Amino acid sequence: MAALKIVLTVIFIFVCIMLVVLVLMQEGKSAGLGSISGAAETYWGKNKGRSMEGLLVKLTKGLAVLFIVLAAVLNLNVF
Repeated sequence: MAALKIVLTVIFIFVCIMLVVLVLMQEGKSAGLGSISGAAETYWGKNKGRSMEGLLVKLTKGLAVLFIVLAAVLNLNVF
């Protein structure tokens, strides 16, 4: 069981580092004054899920869920 805890801890540390890197790579969500007049609805605004930014958001959500699950598993007193 000690080996499993070590493996999960290493995976947890890797997920933490990747989560920090992905959050820092993302752009800010503020649209500026262009959103008042509706100028934010461009081609890139509508297809954001298919862009690199959309991929970063999806990866961040997945890693955040994995982070929470690993943190809960590592805090169980079964090891």
